[in-house]
Amino acid sequence: MATDPTPLVLTIEQAAQRLGIGRTLMYALVTSGEIESVTIGRLRRIPCDCLTAYVNRLRAQNVQLPPAA
Repeated sequence: MATDPTPLVLTIEQAAQRLGIGRTLMYALVTSGEIESVTIGRLRRIPCDCLTAYVNRLRAQNVQLPPAA
């Protein structure tokens, strides 16, 4: 049986690296609730699909902006 090489959840550092942002900004996004996270024991993890949802929300916001004059 083959295992999926993509992890289900990421550390803060791994999630930041996938988004191409710094660790401090990633913590700020998690703290503000912009990116959902889960607690597993004492560990804070970011589900991969929450990163995708965050990027999709950003893309939707960009589409809804009025054109520049």
